[in-house]
Amino acid sequence: MPIPVAWLQLTHERGRLVAAIIGISFAVVLMLTQLGFQDALLSSVGVMHSAFLGDLVLINPGYANLVTPRTFTENRLYQTLSSKAVDKVYPLYLDQAPLKNPVNHKEVSIYIIAFKPTAVLLNRPGIPENLRKIQDVGMVLYDSVSRPEFGPVADLFERDGKVTTELAGVRVDVAGLFQLGTSFGSDGHVVMSDETFFHVLPYRQPGIINVGLIQLKPGADVQKTKKELAGILPHDVVILTKDEFVAREVGFWTSSTPIGFVFGLGVLVGVFIGCIIVYQILYTDVTNHLSEYATLKAMGYRNRFLFKVVMQEALVLSVLGFFPGVLVAHFVYSIAHQATLLPMAMSLSRIALVYLLTAGMCAISAILAARKVRSADPAEIF
Repeated sequence: MPIPVAWLQLTHERGRLVAAIIGISFAVVLMLTQLGFQDALLSSVGVMHSAFLGDLVLINPGYANLVTPRTFTENRLYQTLSSKAVDKVYPLYLDQAPLKNPVNHKEVSIYIIAFKPTAVLLNRPGIPENLRKIQDVGMVLYDSVSRPEFGPVADLFERDGKVTTELAGVRVDVAGLFQLGTSFGSDGHVVMSDETFFHVLPYRQPGIINVGLIQLKPGADVQKTKKELAGILPHDVVILTKDEFVAREVGFWTSSTPIGFVFGLGVLVGVFIGCIIVYQILYTDVTNHLSEYATLKAMGYRNRFLFKVVMQEALVLSVLGFFPGVLVAHFVYSIAHQATLLPMAMSLSRIALVYLLTAGMCAISAILAARKVRSADPAEIF
């Protein structure tokens, strides 16, 4: 009997039911969108870090993120070769410079990754097969998943086999394409040799690097080697594992910038809006049917039963409003991915989390609205 009563209460006023579903769906879309962008942030900022070759990473202690990496002398990197566990070391040069759009000639800042083209230091599609093409000065590889502001570089290359443009006012030729993708810190990337790097950015000094990659010998213990090298190296560098390197970047964007706070606040706003909407619907419904609740009390039903009816109404609303919200959010994800090229994906864990939040906000609203049921006195109403 309780479920039919709850359903009849909700469907008695169809317009109010539709308004409740729309309100809950809006809250669901807001929560899924905020969590989707937050997840895209966390997954995108670590893509490059995870793709770097090596077991250990050497950075400046003041390193905050790859957008503004600090430098240190590569002599520190070569000092790690004193450990018997270290096999090879690779210096990385990172920076940003304006790339000229080959069509409209507008310049947009692009992220530069440079190293000696003798080893595949960036394990991404397009790098291994095109590595030899950047050995000549002036040759670069272009990230085909870069934002469209840089122009149709990938399309032009696939059509003509070569694209000539300018990077920091210096002529460069796109000799190949690779895939890395955008993030909150970078809209696109180019890969080049260290010689081309100094040709394009003459103010950068050889031997002053941004990141050092350390490859260990097979079977070497990563944590043990890290501890050993930390005891050898001066305090002007920090040695990290690959996972710690990724975590440091993610931690910066989530805790040292307002981005993580903003997305978390967006989720709370969605829950707050949903609570208000559901509470108003349930409170109005209880008030309009107060005589019916009083009648049930007169028939012997206790407040606990009436509370269950209101709670069931809330949970039914959570289901009815949730699924339309998921469908709309999926459409929003698709639009956001096309506009930003961020990895927007709807995961089952996120869907489950948002439903729990939706059910929770509906339950809280039911608890608040059910207080009115307790005041339903048959003697006063009849």
